Amino acid sequence: MIAGFVEVSQESIELASAEAVSAAEAVGGRAGSGPAPTPTLVPVEVAHAEQWAELAGRLALARRCLVLLPMLGTLGATAFEEGRRGGSAVFRRIGEPSGGRPDPTVLECGRAFKAAGGKIDLIRPMRRFWILGGSMDDDRLLEEVATVDRSAPAGRRMPLLPFRRPVSLPPRLALATVNLARVRRGEAVLDPFLGTGALLAEAGLLGARLFGIDRDPAMVRGALQNFNHLGVAADALVVGDARQVDLGTGGREFAAIVTDPPYGRSSSTGGSSLEELVDEVVARWWDRLVPDGRLALVLPSGRAPPAVPGTLRYRIPVRVHRSLTREFCLYERGSLRRTRD
Repeated sequence: MIAGFVEVSQESIELASAEAVSAAEAVGGRAGSGPAPTPTLVPVEVAHAEQWAELAGRLALARRCLVLLPMLGTLGATAFEEGRRGGSAVFRRIGEPSGGRPDPTVLECGRAFKAAGGKIDLIRPMRRFWILGGSMDDDRLLEEVATVDRSAPAGRRMPLLPFRRPVSLPPRLALATVNLARVRRGEAVLDPFLGTGALLAEAGLLGARLFGIDRDPAMVRGALQNFNHLGVAADALVVGDARQVDLGTGGREFAAIVTDPPYGRSSSTGGSSLEELVDEVVARWWDRLVPDGRLALVLPSGRAPPAVPGTLRYRIPVRVHRSLTREFCLYERGSLRRTRD
Protein backbone atom coordinates (compact mmCIF):
# COMPACT_ATOMS: atom_id res chain seq x y z
CA MET A 1 0.00 0.00 0.00
CA ILE A 2 1.11 3.57 -0.74
CA ALA A 3 0.74 6.00 2.16
CA GLY A 4 -0.28 9.59 1.69
CA PHE A 5 -2.69 12.29 2.78
CA VAL A 6 -5.89 13.96 1.64
CA GLU A 7 -5.88 17.67 2.41
CA VAL A 8 -9.48 18.41 3.34
CA SER A 9 -11.29 21.74 3.26
CA GLN A 10 -12.27 23.38 6.52
CA GLU A 11 -16.04 23.98 6.24
CA SER A 12 -16.59 20.68 8.09
CA ILE A 13 -13.35 18.90 8.92
CA GLU A 14 -15.12 15.97 10.60
CA LEU A 15 -17.35 15.23 7.59
CA ALA A 16 -14.50 15.90 5.15
CA SER A 17 -12.22 13.52 7.04
CA ALA A 18 -14.87 10.79 7.09
CA GLU A 19 -15.46 11.32 3.37
CA ALA A 20 -11.73 11.03 2.61
CA VAL A 21 -11.38 7.71 4.44
CA SER A 22 -14.63 6.30 2.99
CA ALA A 23 -13.72 7.34 -0.55
CA ALA A 24 -10.27 5.75 -0.13
CA GLU A 25 -11.98 2.51 0.88
CA ALA A 26 -14.28 2.79 -2.14
CA VAL A 27 -11.31 2.82 -4.55
CA GLY A 28 -9.58 -0.09 -2.84
CA GLY A 29 -7.57 1.79 -0.23
CA ARG A 30 -7.99 2.36 3.49
CA ALA A 31 -7.37 4.75 6.34
CA GLY A 32 -3.71 5.48 7.03
CA SER A 33 -1.96 3.94 10.00
CA GLY A 34 -0.16 7.02 11.29
CA PRO A 35 -1.43 10.09 13.12
CA ALA A 36 -2.62 13.14 11.22
CA PRO A 37 0.17 15.77 11.20
CA THR A 38 -2.47 18.53 11.06
CA PRO A 39 -6.30 18.47 11.35
CA THR A 40 -6.65 19.10 7.62
CA LEU A 41 -4.32 16.27 6.50
CA VAL A 42 -6.10 12.91 6.65
CA PRO A 43 -3.81 9.86 6.39
CA VAL A 44 -4.96 7.35 3.76
CA GLU A 45 -3.39 4.51 1.80
CA VAL A 46 -4.02 3.28 -1.75
CA ALA A 47 -2.93 0.10 -3.48
CA HIS A 48 -1.60 1.69 -6.68
CA ALA A 49 -0.31 5.16 -7.56
CA GLU A 50 -3.02 5.51 -10.23
CA GLN A 51 -5.66 5.40 -7.51
CA TRP A 52 -4.70 8.86 -6.25
CA ALA A 53 -6.33 10.39 -9.33
CA GLU A 54 -9.38 8.16 -8.92
CA LEU A 55 -9.67 9.20 -5.29
CA ALA A 56 -9.31 12.92 -6.06
CA GLY A 57 -11.87 12.59 -8.86
CA ARG A 58 -14.64 11.59 -6.47
CA LEU A 59 -13.97 13.84 -3.46
CA ALA A 60 -16.16 16.83 -2.62
CA LEU A 61 -14.75 18.32 0.60
CA ALA A 62 -11.03 18.15 -0.17
CA ARG A 63 -8.33 20.01 -2.07
CA ARG A 64 -5.60 17.55 -3.05
CA CYS A 65 -3.86 14.23 -2.46
CA LEU A 66 -0.23 14.28 -1.33
CA VAL A 67 2.59 11.86 -0.61
CA LEU A 68 5.47 12.48 1.77
CA LEU A 69 8.88 12.50 0.10
CA PRO A 70 11.80 10.73 1.80
CA MET A 71 14.13 13.20 3.43
CA LEU A 72 17.71 13.30 2.14
CA GLY A 73 19.31 15.04 5.07
CA THR A 74 17.93 18.56 4.77
CA LEU A 75 14.88 19.97 3.07
CA GLY A 76 17.12 21.77 0.59
CA ALA A 77 18.89 18.52 -0.28
CA THR A 78 15.52 16.83 -0.87
CA ALA A 79 14.41 19.66 -3.17
CA PHE A 80 17.75 19.51 -4.99
CA GLU A 81 17.31 15.80 -5.68
CA GLU A 82 13.84 16.44 -7.11
CA GLY A 83 15.26 19.24 -9.26
CA ARG A 84 17.69 16.81 -10.88
CA ARG A 85 14.69 15.19 -12.55
CA GLY A 86 14.13 18.43 -14.47
CA GLY A 87 10.81 20.01 -15.35
CA SER A 88 9.08 22.87 -13.58
CA ALA A 89 7.69 23.11 -10.07
CA VAL A 90 6.24 25.39 -7.44
CA PHE A 91 6.85 25.24 -3.69
CA ARG A 92 4.29 26.41 -1.11
CA ARG A 93 3.61 25.87 2.57
CA ILE A 94 0.46 23.99 3.57
CA GLY A 95 -2.10 26.20 5.27
CA GLU A 96 -0.52 29.47 4.16
CA PRO A 97 -2.09 31.65 1.44
CA SER A 98 0.07 32.44 -1.56
CA GLY A 99 1.20 36.02 -2.04
CA GLY A 100 1.97 36.69 1.63
CA ARG A 101 5.32 37.37 3.29
CA PRO A 102 8.24 35.42 1.78
CA ASP A 103 8.78 32.08 3.49
CA PRO A 104 12.52 31.35 3.97
CA THR A 105 11.99 27.59 3.61
CA VAL A 106 9.99 28.02 0.40
CA LEU A 107 12.74 30.22 -1.00
CA GLU A 108 15.42 27.73 0.05
CA CYS A 109 13.62 24.86 -1.70
CA GLY A 110 13.14 26.91 -4.85
CA ARG A 111 16.81 27.83 -5.02
CA ALA A 112 17.87 24.21 -4.48
CA PHE A 113 15.45 22.94 -7.14
CA LYS A 114 16.77 25.47 -9.68
CA ALA A 115 20.40 24.74 -8.78
CA ALA A 116 19.82 21.11 -9.73
CA GLY A 117 18.46 22.05 -13.16
CA GLY A 118 14.75 22.45 -12.50
CA LYS A 119 12.63 25.54 -13.20
CA ILE A 120 10.21 27.45 -10.97
CA ASP A 121 6.82 28.11 -12.55
CA LEU A 122 4.19 29.73 -10.31
CA ILE A 123 1.39 29.54 -12.90
CA ARG A 124 1.47 26.14 -14.67
CA PRO A 125 4.09 23.99 -12.97
CA MET A 126 4.55 20.37 -13.91
CA ARG A 127 4.89 19.44 -10.23
CA ARG A 128 3.60 20.96 -6.99
CA PHE A 129 5.44 20.58 -3.70
CA TRP A 130 4.05 21.47 -0.28
CA ILE A 131 6.05 22.14 2.87
CA LEU A 132 4.69 20.76 6.12
CA GLY A 133 5.92 21.88 9.53
CA GLY A 134 6.44 24.91 11.67
CA SER A 135 10.17 25.56 11.38
CA MET A 136 13.13 24.81 9.12
CA ASP A 137 14.28 22.19 11.66
CA ASP A 138 11.19 19.95 11.41
CA ASP A 139 9.77 20.79 7.97
CA ARG A 140 8.92 17.94 5.60
CA LEU A 141 8.28 17.99 1.86
CA LEU A 142 5.18 16.54 0.22
CA GLU A 143 4.31 16.23 -3.46
CA GLU A 144 0.81 16.81 -4.79
CA VAL A 145 -0.10 13.69 -6.75
CA ALA A 146 -3.73 14.54 -7.57
CA THR A 147 -5.89 17.65 -7.42
CA VAL A 148 -9.58 17.81 -6.50
CA ASP A 149 -11.77 19.68 -9.01
CA ARG A 150 -13.68 21.84 -6.54
CA SER A 151 -15.52 23.67 -9.32
CA ALA A 152 -17.31 20.58 -10.68
CA PRO A 153 -20.01 20.32 -7.96
CA ALA A 154 -20.70 24.05 -8.28
CA GLY A 155 -21.90 23.40 -11.84
CA ARG A 156 -24.60 21.11 -10.41
CA ARG A 157 -26.08 23.63 -7.97
CA MET A 158 -29.87 23.76 -7.77
CA PRO A 159 -30.25 27.18 -9.54
CA LEU A 160 -28.49 25.70 -12.59
CA LEU A 161 -30.74 22.63 -12.93
CA PRO A 162 -33.98 22.44 -14.92
CA PHE A 163 -36.03 21.22 -11.93
CA ARG A 164 -35.53 23.36 -8.85
CA ARG A 165 -36.82 23.30 -5.29
CA PRO A 166 -35.70 25.52 -2.39
CA VAL A 167 -34.95 22.55 -0.10
CA SER A 168 -32.36 20.28 -1.66
CA LEU A 169 -29.00 19.01 -0.49
CA PRO A 170 -26.16 21.05 -2.08
CA PRO A 171 -24.15 18.93 -4.53
CA ARG A 172 -20.95 18.96 -2.48
CA LEU A 173 -22.78 17.63 0.58
CA ALA A 174 -24.70 15.17 -1.59
CA LEU A 175 -21.44 13.85 -3.04
CA ALA A 176 -19.89 13.63 0.43
CA THR A 177 -22.91 11.57 1.56
CA VAL A 178 -22.52 9.20 -1.39
CA ASN A 179 -18.83 8.86 -0.58
CA LEU A 180 -19.66 8.00 3.04
CA ALA A 181 -21.67 5.09 1.60
CA ARG A 182 -18.60 4.00 -0.42
CA VAL A 183 -20.63 3.81 -3.63
CA ARG A 184 -18.70 2.09 -6.43
CA ARG A 185 -19.17 1.86 -10.19
CA GLY A 186 -21.80 -0.68 -11.19
CA GLU A 187 -23.35 -0.98 -7.73
CA ALA A 188 -27.12 -0.68 -7.26
CA VAL A 189 -28.05 2.32 -5.09
CA LEU A 190 -31.52 3.14 -3.73
CA ASP A 191 -32.98 6.44 -2.56
CA PRO A 192 -36.46 5.84 -1.08
CA PHE A 193 -37.02 9.60 -0.66
CA LEU A 194 -35.91 10.73 -4.12
CA GLY A 195 -36.86 14.42 -4.01
CA THR A 196 -35.00 16.40 -6.66
CA GLY A 197 -32.59 13.51 -7.17
CA ALA A 198 -29.53 15.25 -5.70
CA LEU A 199 -28.12 12.15 -3.98
CA LEU A 200 -28.78 9.69 -6.80
CA ALA A 201 -27.34 12.14 -9.33
CA GLU A 202 -24.01 12.11 -7.50
CA ALA A 203 -24.10 8.31 -7.24
CA GLY A 204 -24.84 8.10 -10.96
CA LEU A 205 -21.90 10.34 -11.82
CA LEU A 206 -19.73 7.82 -9.96
CA GLY A 207 -21.09 5.07 -12.21
CA ALA A 208 -23.70 3.50 -9.92
CA ARG A 209 -27.02 2.01 -11.02
CA LEU A 210 -29.87 4.15 -9.74
CA PHE A 211 -33.22 3.27 -8.17
CA GLY A 212 -35.48 5.90 -6.63
CA ILE A 213 -38.89 6.23 -4.99
CA ASP A 214 -41.01 9.29 -4.19
CA ARG A 215 -44.67 9.66 -3.32
CA ASP A 216 -44.91 12.90 -5.37
CA PRO A 217 -45.13 12.38 -9.16
CA ALA A 218 -43.82 15.90 -9.74
CA MET A 219 -40.64 15.04 -7.87
CA VAL A 220 -40.07 11.90 -9.90
CA ARG A 221 -40.59 13.79 -13.17
CA GLY A 222 -38.33 16.61 -11.96
CA ALA A 223 -35.57 14.28 -10.80
CA LEU A 224 -35.66 12.64 -14.23
CA GLN A 225 -35.25 16.09 -15.82
CA ASN A 226 -32.22 16.77 -13.66
CA PHE A 227 -30.72 13.37 -14.46
CA ASN A 228 -31.11 13.99 -18.18
CA HIS A 229 -29.49 17.41 -17.79
CA LEU A 230 -26.51 15.88 -15.98
CA GLY A 231 -26.18 12.93 -18.36
CA VAL A 232 -27.21 10.38 -15.74
CA ALA A 233 -29.50 7.41 -16.44
CA ALA A 234 -31.70 5.72 -13.84
CA ASP A 235 -32.65 2.05 -13.87
CA ALA A 236 -35.99 2.68 -12.14
CA LEU A 237 -37.77 5.73 -10.68
CA VAL A 238 -41.12 4.84 -9.10
CA VAL A 239 -44.01 6.93 -7.77
CA GLY A 240 -45.33 5.59 -4.47
CA ASP A 241 -44.92 5.20 -0.73
CA ALA A 242 -41.52 3.65 0.00
CA ARG A 243 -43.10 1.66 2.84
CA GLN A 244 -45.27 -0.23 0.38
CA VAL A 245 -44.24 0.25 -3.24
CA ASP A 246 -42.59 -2.49 -5.27
CA LEU A 247 -39.71 -1.45 -7.51
CA GLY A 248 -40.37 -4.36 -9.83
CA THR A 249 -36.72 -5.45 -9.71
CA GLY A 250 -37.34 -9.05 -8.75
CA GLY A 251 -35.79 -8.88 -5.28
CA ARG A 252 -32.63 -7.06 -6.39
CA GLU A 253 -30.18 -6.40 -3.59
CA PHE A 254 -28.67 -2.95 -3.12
CA ALA A 255 -25.11 -2.10 -2.19
CA ALA A 256 -26.19 1.17 -0.60
CA ILE A 257 -29.20 3.21 0.43
CA VAL A 258 -28.57 6.96 0.37
CA THR A 259 -31.37 9.26 1.40
CA ASP A 260 -32.35 12.66 2.77
CA PRO A 261 -35.88 12.15 4.19
CA PRO A 262 -38.54 14.91 4.22
CA TYR A 263 -38.39 17.10 7.28
CA GLY A 264 -41.59 16.18 9.12
CA ARG A 265 -44.09 18.05 6.97
CA SER A 266 -47.34 16.06 7.02
CA SER A 267 -47.84 16.67 3.28
CA SER A 268 -44.54 14.92 2.61
CA THR A 269 -44.67 12.12 5.16
CA GLY A 270 -48.23 10.94 4.76
CA GLY A 271 -49.18 12.11 8.23
CA SER A 272 -46.47 10.14 10.05
CA SER A 273 -43.74 11.69 12.11
CA LEU A 274 -40.30 11.76 10.51
CA GLU A 275 -39.04 9.20 13.02
CA GLU A 276 -41.89 6.80 12.26
CA LEU A 277 -41.52 7.24 8.53
CA VAL A 278 -37.76 6.66 8.49
CA ASP A 279 -38.06 3.66 10.80
CA GLU A 280 -40.72 2.06 8.60
CA VAL A 281 -38.88 2.71 5.34
CA VAL A 282 -35.57 1.44 6.73
CA ALA A 283 -37.29 -1.66 8.07
CA ARG A 284 -38.80 -2.27 4.63
CA TRP A 285 -35.52 -1.98 2.67
CA TRP A 286 -32.76 -2.92 5.13
CA ASP A 287 -32.91 -6.62 4.30
CA ARG A 288 -32.51 -5.78 0.62
CA LEU A 289 -28.96 -4.59 1.28
CA VAL A 290 -26.07 -6.87 0.36
CA PRO A 291 -24.19 -8.39 3.36
CA ASP A 292 -21.76 -5.46 3.55
CA GLY A 293 -24.39 -2.90 2.49
CA ARG A 294 -24.37 0.67 3.72
CA LEU A 295 -27.08 3.18 4.66
CA ALA A 296 -26.19 6.88 4.43
CA LEU A 297 -28.87 8.98 6.04
CA VAL A 298 -29.16 12.77 6.37
CA LEU A 299 -31.36 13.98 9.23
CA PRO A 300 -32.14 17.25 11.02
CA SER A 301 -29.99 17.69 14.11
CA GLY A 302 -31.52 16.51 17.35
CA ARG A 303 -33.81 13.88 15.86
CA ALA A 304 -33.96 10.52 17.58
CA PRO A 305 -31.70 8.01 15.85
CA PRO A 306 -33.56 5.59 13.59
CA ALA A 307 -34.06 1.98 14.61
CA VAL A 308 -31.36 0.63 12.33
CA PRO A 309 -30.11 -2.90 13.08
CA GLY A 310 -26.65 -2.22 11.65
CA THR A 311 -23.52 -0.62 13.08
CA LEU A 312 -23.42 3.18 13.31
CA ARG A 313 -20.03 4.24 11.96
CA TYR A 314 -20.55 8.00 11.62
CA ARG A 315 -23.00 10.56 12.99
CA ILE A 316 -21.65 13.96 12.06
CA PRO A 317 -23.46 17.28 12.59
CA VAL A 318 -22.91 19.92 9.91
CA ARG A 319 -24.34 23.42 9.87
CA VAL A 320 -25.82 23.79 6.40
CA HIS A 321 -27.34 27.24 6.92
CA ARG A 322 -27.31 29.64 9.85
CA SER A 323 -30.45 28.09 11.34
CA LEU A 324 -30.21 24.55 9.95
CA THR A 325 -27.91 21.77 11.11
CA ARG A 326 -28.06 18.30 9.62
CA GLU A 327 -26.55 15.05 10.83
CA PHE A 328 -24.80 12.82 8.31
CA CYS A 329 -25.11 9.21 9.47
CA LEU A 330 -23.61 6.04 8.08
CA TYR A 331 -24.81 2.59 9.12
CA GLU A 332 -23.13 -0.62 7.98
CA ARG A 333 -25.01 -3.87 7.71
CA GLY A 334 -21.90 -6.03 8.06
CA SER A 335 -18.37 -5.38 9.26
CA LEU A 336 -15.92 -4.04 6.68
CA ARG A 337 -12.72 -6.07 6.58
CA ARG A 338 -9.81 -3.75 7.31
CA THR A 339 -6.77 -5.99 7.27
CA ARG A 340 -3.30 -4.48 7.24
CA ASP A 341 -0.31 -5.75 5.27
